[in-house]
This record gives sequence, C-alpha cells and structure tokens, in this order.
Amino acid sequence: MIKEKIYIESIPAVIWGEKSSKIYIYVHGKMSNKESAEDFAAIAACKGYQTISFDLPEHGERSDHEYICNIINGITDLTKISDYVFRNWETVSLFGCSLGAFFGLHAYRDKHFENCLFQSPIVNMEYLIQQMFIWFDISEEQLKRQGEILTPIDTMSWQYYMYVKEHPIDKWTTPTYILYGAKDSLQSISVIDDFASKFNCYLNVSENSEHPFMAEGDQIIVSTWMNRRI
Repeated sequence: MIKEKIYIESIPAVIWGEKSSKIYIYVHGKMSNKESAEDFAAIAACKGYQTISFDLPEHGERSDHEYICNIINGITDLTKISDYVFRNWETVSLFGCSLGAFFGLHAYRDKHFENCLFQSPIVNMEYLIQQMFIWFDISEEQLKRQGEILTPIDTMSWQYYMYVKEHPIDKWTTPTYILYGAKDSLQSISVIDDFASKFNCYLNVSENSEHPFMAEGDQIIVSTWMNRRI
C-alpha cells in the first residue's frame, strides 16, 4: 500500500492509499500509534478512501516529548489535523478507537463527517474516572487535595476530572457505528447504550470481547465490522 510520511505542524502523520477525494481521519487509542491504522487503511483503500493517521501526544514518535496526552492537547492536535484534511480532501470521515474516540467527540462536536466508526469508544470519561476511584481506593477529596495521583493505569488529575465533569458530550450529529465488547471494563453497556440512543448510533456488541479486542477471534470480528461499515 502507498504510505506517505508527513508532518502537520510538527505532528508526525501518515497518509495511506492511492490518491482520492475521500479520506478517513484515524485517531488511535492509548498505548498505540499512527502505524496501527494499517489494517483499517487497507480496507478503506479497497472502498476508495485514503486514511490519515497520526501520533497522539506521548505516543509513537512523540513518546519522549513533555507535551502530555490530555484532553486539551488532544483537542488541539485533532483540530490541527482536521484543518489540514478539510483543506485538502472533499469528503472526510472519522475513525476513533477508545481514547481517540473520546478526543474526537470533543474536538469535532461542531463538525459533520460523512461517516464515523468508533471502536471501544470512551464516551463518558467521568464514569471511567469514578470507576478508577473504586478500583484504586481513592476519594474525590484525596484527588482534589493532591492534584495528581499515579495509578497502575494512568495518572489521575483533578484538573482533568473537573474538565470532563464540566464538559459532558452533548452534541454529535455524524452518522456513527460503534463496535463494543460486552466484557469492556472501561465503559459499561448502559453507558454505551445511553450514548448510542441519545445520538442515534448503530451499536454492534461483541458478547465475548474485551476493551482491546485482542483475544482469539477478535481480529476477524473487527475486520468484518470495518468492511461492513466503511
């Protein structure tokens, strides 16, 4: 597959596929990178789309930078990417995985894409942080007092928690398809159901899959879903 490495205002990115007027913005999840888009891009290319992927802060080629991967920096970077893409392609669609979907929901709330696919999306970060309070025996008061607390999953931040409480996802107009694993521990089925109902999304639940979709048989489930929905 054709693969062109570029930089968008210092953000390392890859454009996949032969020249087309149609493109998907691919936003990877936590502990991933722009190269994870390859399988998606191959399917999209067969349907006439290019794909652009990029490294989120603290990921891929940006892993050694002090620019942290939080909601503010995520919105800033996704905005830079979309500004570039909408200037250079006629038809733009979106793919977001996990944290990448969460960033997309905030950065692109006022944009309307041709199509959108979300895999294991974080649609309610407040819910996830409150689950982390339970998992690691941390109280809101403790986080407020300390500002930041390191956990086995991530560093919890009071500032981040306040931001997501004050900025719930309340607008999303793009036709959206969601693939969710019923054994996902980061977002409950009720959280996903509520989001899908509120924004008229098409929800596909894989009964035996967990959040990463990395168990035996999951790759086929993901690729089948992508083939059907791109």
